[in-house]
Amino acid sequence: MMSKLILAVLFAAALPAYAADLIIHVDGVASAEGDVKVAIYNSAGTFLGKPLRGVAAPAQAGAVELKVTGLPAGEYAFAVYHDANGNDKMDRNMVGMPTEDYAFSNNAMGKKGAPRFEDARIVLPESGATATVNLR
Repeated sequence: MMSKLILAVLFAAALPAYAADLIIHVDGVASAEGDVKVAIYNSAGTFLGKPLRGVAAPAQAGAVELKVTGLPAGEYAFAVYHDANGNDKMDRNMVGMPTEDYAFSNNAMGKKGAPRFEDARIVLPESGATATVNLR
């Protein structure tokens, strides 16, 4: 009986608390065409490669708000883009520069390309948080 109780306590302690919500307010949406898409990353090793979670919302000229629910408290970074033509990818020109509006958490910008995870990193407390970015 005691071993089952200890096992249950250890198992429960190993599970993260999935209680935090991240609300992302995106300003500067140029049109109501397509969707605004967000990819959430939880480490420098996965940043801009393998997102932890993705969410999308219909575009609205001006601003769009997206809600990512059930995240464990911790450090994250996110990338946002306006998929105006609805092709489910960030369009780029011939030299690789984005042709659709985008932003990163903290409105971080890289010197020659995307910012580092550390520059875009935000802290999500258990109580949740709201972040605002401006598309460019």
